[in-house]
Amino acid sequence: MPLLCVKNIATFYGKSQALFDVSLEVNPGEIVALMGRNGVGKSTTIRSICNLTPATSGEISLADTNIIKLASHKIAQLGIGLVPEGRRCFPNLSVYENLIATARIDKSSHWSLEKVYSLFPRLAERNTQIASTLSGGEQQMLAIGRALLTNPRLLILDEATEGLAPVIRQEIWAAIHKLRETGQSILLVDKTLKELLPVCDQCFILEKGASVWNGKPHELTEDVSKRFLGI
Repeated sequence: MPLLCVKNIATFYGKSQALFDVSLEVNPGEIVALMGRNGVGKSTTIRSICNLTPATSGEISLADTNIIKLASHKIAQLGIGLVPEGRRCFPNLSVYENLIATARIDKSSHWSLEKVYSLFPRLAERNTQIASTLSGGEQQMLAIGRALLTNPRLLILDEATEGLAPVIRQEIWAAIHKLRETGQSILLVDKTLKELLPVCDQCFILEKGASVWNGKPHELTEDVSKRFLGI
């Protein structure tokens, strides 16, 4: 059974339709890439999965639970950890306070504060520093660490490396490779194919709010890339 199954969802902003029959799947332990040009509906798809912008039709399930009509906080409690575009850390709290603010840790949890600090040593070094004084890359690490401490079944990363310095981007990608080794299931939106394709198991491409292609990374031909990704 897929961990996440999205089938033929449609989503509107007012009277304007943004998504038309979008479908995708994430199996347990997989990293899945959601791809496409700017403005094709990638972030709206993520918002619909988390019911931040509700889908008006279709199906969305997490394992065996239908989540399409659940409140966003209920979906989070079921095990979806979202790192949204723009990070959205608590600016007036320290690194430590940000990390523990939404943490869900018990004896069965995989992620702990120590493991997050091991994944991102910069956060350990800045443990007491106020989040608003961190660099953009450090705030991104903090946002990912905060989501991991909810011990999600599925981690969603929306443009996790966008706008970051090259050296920080490489640190984020190195962390994603380490997450893969832990068996963490991830739905990943990113435009940098050079780093994205080696780490993912499946790719889904959107065009004009609709699903137009899916397959394994090695099946992504130059033709498909030029047609739907502009690369």
